[in-house]
Amino acid sequence: MREIQISRRLQSVAAFVQQGKTLADVGCDHGYIPIYLLQKKKIEKAIAMDVNQGPLMRAKEHIQEWGLENYIDTRLSDGVNALKPDEAESVVIAGMGGPLMEKILTEGDKVLKTVKELVLQPQSEIGHFRKYLSENNYCITHEEMILEDGKYYPIMRVIHGKMEEQTEAEYLYGKKLLQDKNPVLKEFLDREQKKAEELLEKLKNSQTKSAKTRISQLEKEWKDRKEALAYYEV
Repeated sequence: MREIQISRRLQSVAAFVQQGKTLADVGCDHGYIPIYLLQKKKIEKAIAMDVNQGPLMRAKEHIQEWGLENYIDTRLSDGVNALKPDEAESVVIAGMGGPLMEKILTEGDKVLKTVKELVLQPQSEIGHFRKYLSENNYCITHEEMILEDGKYYPIMRVIHGKMEEQTEAEYLYGKKLLQDKNPVLKEFLDREQKKAEELLEKLKNSQTKSAKTRISQLEKEWKDRKEALAYYEV
């Protein structure tokens, strides 16, 4: 049987899912991740959930196309509202903004306490999201960053537990990524540092209030990036 072809980002998300029985894919979109994981025999069954009927219909079509309707259940669900306690071992939430993911985790706290792991791929406000995890008794066990189509994507495996206190730079850029000297993160940091240098050069002679505010922001960002880049010098 031919295998479904999915993007590198989705492959990386799927790779973080541990061998297990049931996966819940929140915001499943086309349903590619559960299809891929079932074909790889990494899971036994899955629940594909989405808040919108359109994506759920597309997921159903793909599930039927690959003959997996007996293994993947589809549910209209706002976050994990349609998931029951102890129904899934793993939960994937990928491709959403950090604030929306925080909302899903907060509102679904009761049912999520019964899962063994979460695989999370936030798309915005990443530093704030990592801090949220720490403050809400989630622990990042592993993190990866990939570059696809010019965009940088952090992917993290999370379990329940206490995460050690971190610096602002470690929350912003990912302590696990820094400890592993992740090469994609290094590329991102170098790129951002270069952009900041060029912008500072343009702003340095301006006396406007907005320019001074932006310079102050850039200097703070510069400091955090320098702290992050120091990991690569050890």
